[in-house]
Amino acid sequence: MNPEMMEALTAVAAERGISVDTLFAALAEALEVAYKKQPEAYEFAWVNIDTETGEMRVFAQELDEEGEPVGPEMDVTPDDFGRIAAQTVRQVMSQRIREAERELKYEEYAGREGDIVTGIIQQSDARYTLLDLGRVEALLPQSEQVSFERPEPGERVKAYIVEVRKTIKGPQIVVSRTHPGLVKRLFELEVPEIADGVVEMRACAREPGQRTKIAVWSNDANIDPVGACVGARGARVRQVVNELRGEKIDIVPFSEDRHDFVMKALQPAKVKEVRIDEETGRSDVIVPDQQLSLAIGKEGQNARLASRLCGLRIDIHSEADMAAQEAYEEAYGGESWADGEWIVHPETGEQMWQPADGSPPLTLEEWEATQAEVAEGESTESADPAGEDASEGTEAAGADPVDVEPADTAPVDAKPGEEAPVEEDTPGERASE
Repeated sequence: MNPEMMEALTAVAAERGISVDTLFAALAEALEVAYKKQPEAYEFAWVNIDTETGEMRVFAQELDEEGEPVGPEMDVTPDDFGRIAAQTVRQVMSQRIREAERELKYEEYAGREGDIVTGIIQQSDARYTLLDLGRVEALLPQSEQVSFERPEPGERVKAYIVEVRKTIKGPQIVVSRTHPGLVKRLFELEVPEIADGVVEMRACAREPGQRTKIAVWSNDANIDPVGACVGARGARVRQVVNELRGEKIDIVPFSEDRHDFVMKALQPAKVKEVRIDEETGRSDVIVPDQQLSLAIGKEGQNARLASRLCGLRIDIHSEADMAAQEAYEEAYGGESWADGEWIVHPETGEQMWQPADGSPPLTLEEWEATQAEVAEGESTESADPAGEDASEGTEAAGADPVDVEPADTAPVDAKPGEEAPVEEDTPGERASE
């Protein structure tokens, strides 16, 4: 091998980011393929290349009837491989270099699930968006995009790696803009205390593009975890909000006391009392009457996120509502009127409340009247609506209990698709803002 060829191999290795030894191995394989295409070539042959001098030699051995090599090694290096052999070498070398590049790219991103990357939007359609990460492209599926975001070509965005797949065309990197882990990684970039492990993000509940709640904990008693995440005049959290296109972020301190944690998770609402049933994983939360709509949040969002953050089912009651329930239980000694479910009358199609004690169902108007009577202490025989005529229900008003089913608290680094379904609200579960 002449010095010019050695220099060319070194230059290709530096340009493609491949080691020189890998190129020598590819060249040896290419020469072996080229030799075996020559007439009268030995079936069992191989090529040795001296990496110091660049000298190339072809050796071969005879094969016995069973296909095992026998006899001494023979130097069968041809004087000239010929034009066809040169084309074969070029083709094999190109293929091996591409394979080495693909393997190198895969090794660079393999095991990086849970990392954050910055890419430039290349193109977007109804199925996915391509992000240019430099040497490779990442795939941002439509299901992993925030609904209201409109990717613009040339725009620079950060995304969370959820999966790295090895394919024949190279690594396929799947990224997400909706994963809760994106919030954690963004805070790690902005908050040195989180990156150093002094402050930990213990739980995260997110509705992408709308609102996120995170619970943080400090391993140093002298450091306020919430203040560290917010930063001076909100500078740190503002950077995260800007990257998430204005998504609201609630930061609450984590607590080992579950009662205290539920109270903090429902912020900014003020909670008066929390009752937790450990067996059922249900939590009854009592709030002042004027705080009910704030605790529930718009379309139940605040209560829903708090439920997922704590890993509990949260039922929110106003003080008046809870007082009426306790008065009813004391008067009748049976199931609470709050325990039951909304059903649809099979004949009229009207929504009615079916108490859990098996008593006749109540129309919405009767249900509201019963609450009012109980709240006033009018527990008489006439309070039983069993024989009353059913009337058309009207829009529910007042403070009704809101049930929120919890999802399993997903780890911050979990894969997408683990979001718990949210049940539709019934008429008795709507509360005015």
